[in-house]
Amino acid sequence: MLIYRPDYYDRFRCAANRCPDSCCRLWEVSVDDASAEAYRALPGALGDRLREVLRTHGGETVMTLVDGRCPMWRQDGLCRIQAELGESALCDTCRNFPRLTHDYGDFVELGLELSCPEAARWILDAPNDALLVQECPGGGEGAYDLDAMAALRASREVMLKLVSEESLPVGEALALGLLYGCQAQSELDGGDAGAFDIPSALAEARALAKPGDPADVLDFFLGLELLTPQWEASLRSPKPGRWTQRHRALARYLIRRYWLQAVSDYDLYSRVKFIVIACLLVKHLGGDIFTTAQLFSKEIENDPDNVEAILDAAYSHPAFTDDKLLGMLLDV
Repeated sequence: MLIYRPDYYDRFRCAANRCPDSCCRLWEVSVDDASAEAYRALPGALGDRLREVLRTHGGETVMTLVDGRCPMWRQDGLCRIQAELGESALCDTCRNFPRLTHDYGDFVELGLELSCPEAARWILDAPNDALLVQECPGGGEGAYDLDAMAALRASREVMLKLVSEESLPVGEALALGLLYGCQAQSELDGGDAGAFDIPSALAEARALAKPGDPADVLDFFLGLELLTPQWEASLRSPKPGRWTQRHRALARYLIRRYWLQAVSDYDLYSRVKFIVIACLLVKHLGGDIFTTAQLFSKEIENDPDNVEAILDAAYSHPAFTDDKLLGMLLDV
């Protein structure tokens, strides 16, 4: 079995008490069954406290929040469980975050999640390097449509090259990516794979583009579930910025994370639009891109309902029509 990972994956280390945010805030931690059993059996003061705060609902055990934080969080920013028992005693969620694993059966892709500030630093400063490949024993057959996965892996490489083409301004590269997404969806649906002609596609994008209103995009996001007051404040008082190389890195992260998920439902184009919408939003909100992108991920990527709402709105919301997205990307 082949395992793919970015080169920074193995270099990531938790910033611990130096972190400007905390994965111990606002999220109830899901605790795996083995860890929950071990925590409830612990003697002493730590075991007593864990038995107080662990709650099981519908077969899932969570660490309930106290004043908006995990009750195991200490004032120095460290975890009481790790401090007293070591890293191996952490539950699966805490031990793995922000590491991502996409296991397709016959190959695995690893990554980091943008919602972690330290991971965001690695992701947004990463060069456009190919993923590292490691061959490991084990694995099985891919539990997916082989032809669909082959088409998706091929089209993802084209998309990554498009957004990384430094001869193209970032907005133009994303506009081309939006049009290429239509072609890739057609190929996924069984159409013939053809070359993507950049000059012709760019002319088409400019012909199709109509003015879009970023305020309509912000209104849509204000209607989603809001987790933090910082996110709501950013949506209500944006500080639009300029496209940078870090926006290219953001696009690459989103492409690598979401593109192959279309193998489950054959709906690639809504994910292409999700990627474009995310990049537009982060650019329009402005501010420090590390903070803005990390907050976007925390609010959106870690809320399945919010992700699903955007995927649905990609086809139906008037702010997200192809012509308006192209207009915002091309500054029409």
